[in-house]
Amino acid sequence: MNKITVKIDGMMCGMCEAHICDMLRNTFPEAKKVSASRKSGEATFLYEKPVDENLLQKAVNDTGYTFVSVSAEEYKKRGLFGR
Repeated sequence: MNKITVKIDGMMCGMCEAHICDMLRNTFPEAKKVSASRKSGEATFLYEKPVDENLLQKAVNDTGYTFVSVSAEEYKKRGLFGR
């Protein structure tokens, strides 16, 4: 499982965050734990397969926001007490 972090410019409010989350869920239906933050200017989600960066960039730009970058790191689920 990979944690995907997408840097996005243009999010200004809670509705912007909701639009980004909806776009990610529609573009990558298998995505889990989708979230977006206007303060940090990024969205994150968990995904099993490698992400098609071109598809992601097009989806973000088509939504009206500006795609900046994407990064992936391995996600390890932690137990109840962070072990």
